[in-house]
Amino acid sequence: MKLNIKDTFTKQLPADPKLENTRRQVENACFSFVTPKQTAKPELLHVSPEMFDSLGLTDTDAKSDTFLKVITGNEVYPKTKPFAMCYGGHQFGNWAGQLGDGRAINLFEVEHNNKHWAIQLKGSGETPYSRTADGLAVLRSSVREYLCSEAMFHLGVPTTRALSLALSGDQVMRDMLYDGNAAYEKGAIVSRVAPSFLRFGSFQILAARGDTETLKTLTDYTISNFFPELGKPSKETYIAFFNEVAQRTLKMIVDWQRVGFVHGVMNTDNMSILGLTIDYGPYGWLEDFNYGWTPNTTDSQHKRYRYGNQPNMGLWNLYQLANALYLLIEDVEPLQAILDGYQTGFDEQSFAMMRNKLGFEEEDENDKILIQQLEENLHLTETDMTIFFRNLSDFSEENPSEGISIIKDAFYHLNEVEGEIETKWQAWFEAYAKRLKDETASSEVRKTKMNAVNPKYVLRNYMSQLAIDDADKGDYKLIDELFNLLKKPYSEQPENEKWFVKRPEWARHKVGCSMLSCSS
Repeated sequence: MKLNIKDTFTKQLPADPKLENTRRQVENACFSFVTPKQTAKPELLHVSPEMFDSLGLTDTDAKSDTFLKVITGNEVYPKTKPFAMCYGGHQFGNWAGQLGDGRAINLFEVEHNNKHWAIQLKGSGETPYSRTADGLAVLRSSVREYLCSEAMFHLGVPTTRALSLALSGDQVMRDMLYDGNAAYEKGAIVSRVAPSFLRFGSFQILAARGDTETLKTLTDYTISNFFPELGKPSKETYIAFFNEVAQRTLKMIVDWQRVGFVHGVMNTDNMSILGLTIDYGPYGWLEDFNYGWTPNTTDSQHKRYRYGNQPNMGLWNLYQLANALYLLIEDVEPLQAILDGYQTGFDEQSFAMMRNKLGFEEEDENDKILIQQLEENLHLTETDMTIFFRNLSDFSEENPSEGISIIKDAFYHLNEVEGEIETKWQAWFEAYAKRLKDETASSEVRKTKMNAVNPKYVLRNYMSQLAIDDADKGDYKLIDELFNLLKKPYSEQPENEKWFVKRPEWARHKVGCSMLSCSS
């Protein structure tokens, strides 16, 4: 196995001088060198062919003993030094101080075909940032992260990627529901890939400690390696950098809203500085269209990270990053202007996104009203978001009376669609039909464009849970089936029609199929 190693993080940023792997506060440094934990009996379960190719690896590499050992932490690749990153963060709105890579270990950086990739293991042992945890991960959460990161990529949502999923051969104790009933689960390791795993919290921790020197070093490093078009370090460059982060964050969240994805734990340490979806924990896709839904049991009371609040949380998190970068910029006005622009930008991009989902190209002053009425209708009775928007492309403006029958499979309780609810839906379809008659594109063209932004297949929690249940029994075929299904989420795939259905009733309250904890 031969990789083109191009490490920058450990060569251009200050390291923690202490080498022992003990829990501690790490100051004036961006990372600590660590050694992954040796595992009992590593076993490779799945690899991403696309990511493999992106790193310059071959099929032969995937079958090699060296690859298995490296991506499970059992062997350090020659001339590399694994490390864990130091960062802080706000968790559920409260400053948590130092957090860091408590369950992740970065292996090395690779360049291939003029692209730069950082390779990281999740679940490969403790680090100085593990606090009271063991630094390990279980198969349950690892399957979810592996499948979801690749699914998001193919949906067109900015995301970290996954290279491999492996068993460690160890048993890991976890209290899945935080109810005092801890049990052993299969240990697993996901190999994650991204241009960088830097987070908002990477900058916050330095600012919180008043370490302006290291903050400047980290910011300059980030701009030089990932935003070189912004130019050399200066106040103007730092402002432009913050604006770019804000715009990328905005785009990511608009894409989340478009496909119905709920991150579940948008703490600032889980916000990528590159605008990538990062840290797949208690995430979920909307089953019924519900602004108030969160998949995170920890968030079930206050619903801070609910679907409808994700745009606001993106802005709140950006405020915290702005506070950190203020130490370098020392000027509130340009930072505030960017934050104000985020709000305006979300309103504009969200509106454009909804217009695309409805198949509109021509401008119409009444579109906002029509969209608002639709969103109100979607809350009248449980209505599956994915099925609704996908089937809506079959609607014809010539037959508005058939609207309800076209999207009826999206209703969880079809018997409720009568009386006032039926009247409101019929009125909306009449208005929608009238609006579509103003479009110049044919219904076939409109259908194609709508189906390009409204996925047919998403990784519903019950689907992941079925794969996890099989995997616990040693059967990994469903992981592969879902992995390949989700490569083409916008394609019809008639052979996979069984996955284009509402969440089964048995899954409504089943653990892992509706809400999830952060336990992994």
